[in-house]
Amino acid sequence: MAAGGPQPAQAEEGKGGPRTALAGLTTRGRSFLAAGIAAAICAYVLGQSDLLRVGLLLAVLPLVCATVLYRTRYRVAGSRRLSPARVPASSEARVHLRMDNVSRLPTGLLMLQDRVPYVLGPRPRFVLDRVEAGGRREVSYRVRSDLRGRYPLGPLQLRLTDPFGMCELTRSFSTYDTLTVIPRVEALPPVRLTGEAKGYGDGRNRSLALAGEDDVIPRGYRHGDDLRRVHWRSTARYGELMVRREEQPQRARCTVLLDTRAHAFRGAGPESAFEWAVSGTASALVHMLERGFSVRLLTDTGNSVPGEGSDGFAGASQESADAAGLMMDTLAVIDHSDGAGLSPAYDVLRGGNEGLLIAFLGDLDEEQATVAAKMRQRSGAAVAFVLDSTAWAPGAGGAPAGAGDERVRMLRQAGWTAVAVPPGVALVDLWRQADHLRASTGPAPTAGTTTGGWG
Repeated sequence: MAAGGPQPAQAEEGKGGPRTALAGLTTRGRSFLAAGIAAAICAYVLGQSDLLRVGLLLAVLPLVCATVLYRTRYRVAGSRRLSPARVPASSEARVHLRMDNVSRLPTGLLMLQDRVPYVLGPRPRFVLDRVEAGGRREVSYRVRSDLRGRYPLGPLQLRLTDPFGMCELTRSFSTYDTLTVIPRVEALPPVRLTGEAKGYGDGRNRSLALAGEDDVIPRGYRHGDDLRRVHWRSTARYGELMVRREEQPQRARCTVLLDTRAHAFRGAGPESAFEWAVSGTASALVHMLERGFSVRLLTDTGNSVPGEGSDGFAGASQESADAAGLMMDTLAVIDHSDGAGLSPAYDVLRGGNEGLLIAFLGDLDEEQATVAAKMRQRSGAAVAFVLDSTAWAPGAGGAPAGAGDERVRMLRQAGWTAVAVPPGVALVDLWRQADHLRASTGPAPTAGTTTGGWG
């Protein structure tokens, strides 16, 4: 007997030694066995043959039930299906269990139990009536978690019992499934966004294929190419037909930076500052992917997701849904880092040509605020949501912000569109606030040649 995903596997029931069968005696079975032995001893001492027969009957009944149950061989297949396998925090997922009797004999009463972590709810138990030969039974239960993460479901356990309830044998399926609880995602309102590399999305920089020799990189002729695109100068130079390259559109780029430093956030739980930052990062990633941007997730440690190619962005070879799933899976298990600063992330960004930068930052001292300010020089535009853990700490009660406002002003002077994040405010409101702030102040000058921004 085994369990797995949609395709059930099967194995034979009833394997195990006699000790396994005797260990499966229930409280009723042990009571009958003890009463029978005691009656037999008393009958022998007192010389009562009738009492001896009663004692033997009481002692033999549970042993016969255990032997019959042990020798009964069922072939039962099981499968588990999650709907969906990836669910946002505080949302419910349904687990479907299916049992198939693939033997020629009907089963007895089956008790089905699935192992689930305590954070997903109580352990589900089901009682299945007699399953006919070749029959099937399907049951389901719901799981829900307020905490993101990856939770194993299984292995599935099956309890077999005799009609008298004297003995129970437990068999476990060998496989399990994993439920991924991703951060909550808020639907963000559309704002006018642009980035460095254009082609899809709102910002576009068309690479025009001109006829001039200095403006064109020709390629070899391929079957089906329009002859009107033949570049005759290059054809004469290379001795073979060369055509002008077609316009190569590129997705506008966006980097979403998540600060995971342990000392930058205080508190824990679903309503903590760090969980708000993770949820905000997930919302920004999904929103930018829906807008057609090429997006990557970057942490303070310098790790980049999805990491396709040398630049770390999700390119044209990777569908947006796949990229979103990979980044959501990363955010589902992301935790605090031991890093002391944002320098590793800056080292990734300082190559330039990074497009739009959206950052979710925790507490910043003067040194880290300076590092964050330098990041603005390497992006087309930069938006920061700064969380002051002093105000987010339990029992703060709306405590006045300390150095948080000063760090926000410092980032704004460096060209960031920086917004302070107070407790209990939805990301949607702060997203609009950042848009209005950008529109009122106008795009800040940047080092080098940059085009695009927020607003």
